[in-house]
Amino acid sequence: MEDWLGNTITGGTETTRLAIDDFCQGFLAYETRAVNVLQAADAEPGHGLANTYAAMLHMFAEDPGAPENALPYLKRAEATASQLSERELATIALTRAWVDGDMARVYRLGQDAARAFPRDLTLIKIAQYHEFNRGNAAGMLALAEHGRRAAPEIAYAHGMAAFGYEQCHLLDDAEAAAWKAVDLRRKEPWAHHALAHVMLTQGRIEEGRQFLADVADTWTDLNSFMITHNWWHQALFFISLGRFDDALSTYDSQVWGVWKDYSQDQIGAVSLLARLELAGVDVGDRWRNVASYLAARTHDFVNPFLTLQYLYGLARAGRSEAETLMENLRGHATSPGVDPVWSEVALSAAEGLMAHVKGDYEVAVKHLGMTTGRMLECGGSHAQRDLFEQILLDAVIRSGRDSLAQQMLEMRRGYEPNAIPTNRALAKVYERLGLSEEARKAANRATLHPQN
Repeated sequence: MEDWLGNTITGGTETTRLAIDDFCQGFLAYETRAVNVLQAADAEPGHGLANTYAAMLHMFAEDPGAPENALPYLKRAEATASQLSERELATIALTRAWVDGDMARVYRLGQDAARAFPRDLTLIKIAQYHEFNRGNAAGMLALAEHGRRAAPEIAYAHGMAAFGYEQCHLLDDAEAAAWKAVDLRRKEPWAHHALAHVMLTQGRIEEGRQFLADVADTWTDLNSFMITHNWWHQALFFISLGRFDDALSTYDSQVWGVWKDYSQDQIGAVSLLARLELAGVDVGDRWRNVASYLAARTHDFVNPFLTLQYLYGLARAGRSEAETLMENLRGHATSPGVDPVWSEVALSAAEGLMAHVKGDYEVAVKHLGMTTGRMLECGGSHAQRDLFEQILLDAVIRSGRDSLAQQMLEMRRGYEPNAIPTNRALAKVYERLGLSEEARKAANRATLHPQN
């Protein structure tokens, strides 16, 4: 049998083949039907590929218990190895390395698979996911280009390339690839996501807001990450436009509440609440509800980018678990064999985040400033990591470093010239610097949008 892209599947029933297609297409399209492979794997425990995909699905939970949950499926798959194709064996090998936490092997196997099996867009997407989590934008793009050349008729191949280009700051190429994906398939939420990144980075804020509003009707049957994350991007446009009530409403109705136990939904909520507060918005008691789900994360070190946001959310809610997580992080970061990014980047960032919450702005500037230029190694996208830049900027302003704040704010204004929060902050900084004319200009820019 073959999957929807013509890749050979060894053995199995037609029902299992359909479930494999549901996983592969659903994974690329961020649709909930990807989970159908779990039932197929349980129904046919001797099917190698179905059980490998089931193991992968558990690993995407991004929690410390994921390997244990994935292992029974992986062992089933490995027991069928003598019957499988090279592509299927490569898929099992990558999954085994992932479950074992051997990330160097994961990266190597992902790159090898993209070259050997370029029409296996599922493997390429999984390899991209891992490169993204270590901040290797060039690696993401290289992987996507294999798939794009091999499957030019598939929208998802262009969507993967679009995000790779965007993370490499190749914005014109990113936009072209994303529009190609949308032309091939209007319901391509990852391409929508790439375009939102491009428009945000280029300061095309109202255009970006309108674009997401226009395509939102296609966001049906999506998994919680994709639906909440694209609405998170819409909320960023609202914040930039000064439409804070709309941003809060989007948080309440679209960003928080789909799957509150899931890592990505949690960090989306933390990030959006933090950005709203940094823009001067009162978010009420919303931190309390988010933190009630973060409280279980005190020993969660699956990914530094995630852990940092768990920490900040707990701290902002005043939960004692924040100190517990901080202490556990200090121990984890300095443990033998742990990726150096934990001790060299994440630990300092965590100290800075805790200091910011406590009002120790001098300490926050010191620690967060040390991470500048290396936060990408913790994972996350440019737009997501901008949270840490905003917290650093807030600490700079609150510590009275007005000259430095002016520099940082004007650099932000270079790509968001009329952003309301940026210009409001600039007006205050220029006033304190005795530059009344510049303060007046900034204040005027903060009132340009009729929505305010």
